[in-house]
Amino acid sequence: MPANLRDDYDRDGFIIHDAPLIERDLVDRASEGMDALRRGEYETGVPPQSSYWNPGDPADKLCKIELPQLASRAIMELVSHSDIGRVAAEITGADMVQVWWVQLLGKPATTPGQEAATRVGWHQDRQYWGAWEADAQLLTAWVAVSDVAADAGPMRFVDGSHRWGLLDRGDFYGQDNDALKDEIGAPDGETWAETPAILPPGGVSFHDCQTFHASGSNHSGEMRRSFAIHLRTNRAEPKDGKRQGLTQFIDDESRCPVIFGALS
Repeated sequence: MPANLRDDYDRDGFIIHDAPLIERDLVDRASEGMDALRRGEYETGVPPQSSYWNPGDPADKLCKIELPQLASRAIMELVSHSDIGRVAAEITGADMVQVWWVQLLGKPATTPGQEAATRVGWHQDRQYWGAWEADAQLLTAWVAVSDVAADAGPMRFVDGSHRWGLLDRGDFYGQDNDALKDEIGAPDGETWAETPAILPPGGVSFHDCQTFHASGSNHSGEMRRSFAIHLRTNRAEPKDGKRQGLTQFIDDESRCPVIFGALS
């Protein structure tokens, strides 16, 4: 890991913690919880939030399940991990870090000759997060649950793109990343340089809400498994103080745990 995480995060808009931050036993239990959710089995008796993917969907469809921690104790334990909060606080200088949304992400392997439909297009998270005030400090911890090697369709970050401002271009579900890259374009004087997030199980990347990122097809032969844990600091408030959409649960710590510091 870099000696000064905050300087690197400020410069690049992301850091890659390529040594496991989450212990393997918990990673394995969360992976089992992921399988249970994909079968429609909810350990707590509470289903996830309404999602893009549902049990019975095609096996080659990108699996994206909202708020999976509601249905699985192991997943809740993983997303509540204090080391995620500690690192997030270190790189942002925050006094408080809260989980405000979580997505389970399963990227099926693509077989040779198959037309992939599981890429994630270039985008900034902030373009989808209008429920927060414009100056809200928001970031994402992306936890690898499987081995995310170069052939698994790892996430790729555009270095320093968090400084470009909110361009409101891109498409999470877009499948032609070359076309999206051309559409977005680097601002005058900037360079489009990409860094892949190669991670072992339990490794974590952290990225700013305005950092452009995407991922390609998974050619590893196994499903690429991860959780996207969306975080806010004490410098993030809902737009107009309203709890709606993606901010609707932030007063409920049983859904949105505080993982560093405390709510004021």
